[in-house]
Amino acid sequence: MLRAIVFDFDGVIANSEPLHFIAFRDVLAEQGIALSRADYYGRYLGYDDIGVFRAVAADHHRAWTIERLAALTTEKAARVEMLERGTSVLFPGAEAAVRRAAKRVPLAIASGALGVEIRRVLDRANLTGSFGAIVAAEDSPASKPAPEPYARALELLSERLGTALPPASCVAVEDSKWGIASAKAAGLRTVGVLYTYGRSELDTADLIIRSLDDLDLDQLDRLCSQ
Repeated sequence: MLRAIVFDFDGVIANSEPLHFIAFRDVLAEQGIALSRADYYGRYLGYDDIGVFRAVAADHHRAWTIERLAALTTEKAARVEMLERGTSVLFPGAEAAVRRAAKRVPLAIASGALGVEIRRVLDRANLTGSFGAIVAAEDSPASKPAPEPYARALELLSERLGTALPPASCVAVEDSKWGIASAKAAGLRTVGVLYTYGRSELDTADLIIRSLDDLDLDQLDRLCSQ
């Protein structure tokens, strides 16, 4: 049976990937690097913030120090916060889907976004309390597609509940192949939501849905029973 659901954040609950792209693009432009939308979504979206800057540096033969990477990450985060002001970035139906799911099973988040960014968006919608655990970029030693973000989310949720959650009885909701790979490596069942990529990019998921409006908990229960 279904024991818990772990959501990715950007691209699943929050429609914030376009804002992250703009922030990365503008920060990198100041470094003399042009970031195209195609490159961001095709090459870098699966990384956390510092991972994006590391990958871009490698691709453009830049020898950025740890201090420079940290400064770029801080500047990018400030730009995202500015872009979010005065607007909701939740996908239509996301709030209702989270509240519906939270009534039935424990929820967690496993994301490459910064914790302050995740909580800022959730706080605005009074959704933070719906999640028993939030694993952000700074909470995991490795980012997706490594299994650590999802493994850590289940560990924290299990501690909160006082009982171990079998990964095969838990479902990850993801929008990218990197996230699906991460969840599968941690042993979770996977649902791909068609917000960011097409069906062919998510074909390794156990189930594919069009939006969170289609998140059927009875269907997830059956998925975990297979």
